[in-house]
Amino acid sequence: MPIYQIDGLTPVVPEDSYVHPTAVLIGDVVLGHRVYIGPNASLRGDFGRIIVKDGANVQDNCVMHGFPEQDTVVEEDGHIGHGAILHGCLIGKNALVGMNAVILDGAKIGENSIVGAAAFVKARAEFGARQMILGSPAKFVRELRPDEIEWKKKGTREYQDLVIRCQQTMHQVEPLREVEAGRSEKNMSSVYQPKLQK
Repeated sequence: MPIYQIDGLTPVVPEDSYVHPTAVLIGDVVLGHRVYIGPNASLRGDFGRIIVKDGANVQDNCVMHGFPEQDTVVEEDGHIGHGAILHGCLIGKNALVGMNAVILDGAKIGENSIVGAAAFVKARAEFGARQMILGSPAKFVRELRPDEIEWKKKGTREYQDLVIRCQQTMHQVEPLREVEAGRSEKNMSSVYQPKLQK
């Protein structure tokens, strides 16, 4: 995997975490345990420190970066959706940042909150716990229900399980030229469906 030292600082990746081979970690990056870093994610600790705590995931094409002397932090069980950009911000414990959302410098997202897909959180904006945060610029919409927080936890557990699946079964191969006999087809009605409402 592309892991780069800069200014004598080397990324920290515990053995029980998974970093996809196409992700890039540079410098002052510290991952916790059971962390998942997805394909093409970029965690650049060449100015400020990048911290992804235990059980969190940073999915495909995400960017984490910050200014000098500024930490960018995803706390325990944080869930960062595909293509999100985190710059010098704090994502609270068990919070979710939706796909393609942007969270700017000094912003704080409270514990158990959800930032909607494509939301834009301005610099130094602060949101409390259990909040639904939507829009551009992002605004508090309402408090999250217990079932919505449980829905988020379920999704994060899937990524924690994915760490183990990747470590045990993922490897680069040549493609098949046709579907092999006996490959199962999932019933699309059983696929995990979101339960969020405005």
